[in-house]
Amino acid sequence: MKGKPLFSRLQRWIFALSLFFLLIMSLARLAMYLYFRHISIGEQQFLRVMWMGIRYDMREISIMAVLMILLSAIPSWHPFYSRFGRWLHFALWLLALIVFAVFYTVDVAHFAYLHVRLNAHVLDLLQNFRTSMGMVWETYPVIWMLLGVIVFVALCFAYVRYTFHKIAVQPEVEKRFRWVRSVILFLFFGGWIFGRIGQFPLRWSDAFTLKGDFNAQIALNPFQSFFSTLAFRNSTFDTEKARYYYRMMAAYLGVDHPDSVHLNYERYFPEDTARPARHPNIVLVICESFSGYKSSLWGNPLNTTPFIDSIAQHGIFFDHCFTPSFGTARGVWAVITGLPDVEVHKTASRNPQIVDQHTIINAFKGYRRFYFIGGSTSWANIRGLLDNNIDSLHIYEEKDYSSPRLDVWGISDKNLFLEANKVLRQQTKPFFAIIQTSDNHRPYSIPDEDLRYFKKVNFPVDTLKKYGFFSNEELNAFRYFDFCVKTFLDTASHEPYFKNTIFAFIGDHGINGDAGNMFPRAWTDQRLTSEHVPFIIYAPAWLKPERHSMIASQVDVLPTLAGLANVSYHDFTLGRDLLHLQDTMHNMAFIIERDNDQMGLVNSAYYLKQSIHQPNQYQFVSIVNNNPIPQNAYTDSVFRAMRTWMYAFYETARYMTYHNKKQRDVH
Repeated sequence: MKGKPLFSRLQRWIFALSLFFLLIMSLARLAMYLYFRHISIGEQQFLRVMWMGIRYDMREISIMAVLMILLSAIPSWHPFYSRFGRWLHFALWLLALIVFAVFYTVDVAHFAYLHVRLNAHVLDLLQNFRTSMGMVWETYPVIWMLLGVIVFVALCFAYVRYTFHKIAVQPEVEKRFRWVRSVILFLFFGGWIFGRIGQFPLRWSDAFTLKGDFNAQIALNPFQSFFSTLAFRNSTFDTEKARYYYRMMAAYLGVDHPDSVHLNYERYFPEDTARPARHPNIVLVICESFSGYKSSLWGNPLNTTPFIDSIAQHGIFFDHCFTPSFGTARGVWAVITGLPDVEVHKTASRNPQIVDQHTIINAFKGYRRFYFIGGSTSWANIRGLLDNNIDSLHIYEEKDYSSPRLDVWGISDKNLFLEANKVLRQQTKPFFAIIQTSDNHRPYSIPDEDLRYFKKVNFPVDTLKKYGFFSNEELNAFRYFDFCVKTFLDTASHEPYFKNTIFAFIGDHGINGDAGNMFPRAWTDQRLTSEHVPFIIYAPAWLKPERHSMIASQVDVLPTLAGLANVSYHDFTLGRDLLHLQDTMHNMAFIIERDNDQMGLVNSAYYLKQSIHQPNQYQFVSIVNNNPIPQNAYTDSVFRAMRTWMYAFYETARYMTYHNKKQRDVH
């Protein structure tokens, strides 16, 4: 005779579903690791990643289990004692399955795009819903993905019903022990929700205790990463913290008249009357996803950008330039304002409280000002940032061109350059033009009309990944950008404006990925590849070739160009003229990664990165070699100094963002 079961039917059902979904979530994590890995992490580290992932997964599973236990405490809501309770639990699981499938599907697409798990920043897409959905439609097999979601939900829901009906015909546990076991089960799953034995619960940032950013991303799941980032959506500044760091920042920036009471950051740079007044034109190209290690500039064997490499050799090339953030809107903001985008959730350009910003572009008196983009400036409120702050700006968008639309981002980059050239060659006054490219971006479109001259290449997947690319489509889009720049400069070289024009190229951001042996491992492991971009200034008629390895930042672009053009200007933010600094050995670049809520600081030898909210979680690594940093008095002092400077940049940027009003341009 069979004995009585140890657990009730409800408890057995909960166990069956918990194990089933733990298996699915673990397989999903394993699949993401195998598909997206660019380095081997070793067996022991892999097991640590998987165990951390199980802890996160069990938290989500346990929430469902506790909910089932609580609902079943009401007899009329118990699935095995009430018809209403049965359908209530079925409805609950159907809803959970739909949410589960949608979250994981979006997570895979999000990871493929940004190399981070799904987080609250994805809500930014709702700000530009039509454009965002257009990119999604043109990039991903949306119909097949929807069908996959439907099939997955149907199969899993069938399993939920199957296990219920199978357990429903089995004997029940003795009533006198049922509540005791329910309490034990409640505490068991409650412990998994807390996540650890100790004072503090398991947090998303615990994943970053694993070695390497990739490991942390794989350990997380989309629910943990998404809901954790929702908590940090509000932004503000702290005047007293900015005042605390004021003296050191004022000295670093070279403030003319330091005032720690009113926090004056103003610097005035007059025109150098000893130099001839040339009033050169400026063409600043903000290059989409122009990641350093993927280009030819650092010897990538796939030789993706031979032409850009050639102009770097004949121009001024800053080979240690970093963007403060990842993301196009944040990159445009940094270039225009000279400030890192330190907003918590939405990009700074979307915040109506800080849309009013001073920009050095307005210091180019007597210049006509242009902004060329292949699509629209309506995304991320970039139009508001530009129109509100750049005087007499002429914006050219897709609707203003005769060239055909290529994809969701508008016309092709080649046609964008040629359309810009049509406008610029007609100018009789000096001009300052910004051209923002987009083809080096999903869906990686290349127009058929250019395939007569631009030849695609194909490499094996292992070769692509070895040298930093995930697909031949991405590789060819990167190569196509080089083709577009060559077409533009070849065309412009025949125009009258060419000889008196400074051409500048800066990436809006880099791309996270494996930099291989081109850079020390820290550049890959700590995601410096996401922010490292080339900064090239090209004016063959009157600039001598120079290569600088000083630390540079995206915020330095406009002051440097203003210095080259010899225009007088006021600066109230963090940018500095890289070519007129007395001391470049102590340059620093501030970095903030909002996807991970981390910030960092780069100097000539080290990179310090830490959690914004948990300072005890940090990485301090060498950027010049793969050697571990020795622990001694010197490196300890460097670490402490860099942490102080990092906070100084962060708090100062937060303050400046709200105190950089453009009306102060009138001096």
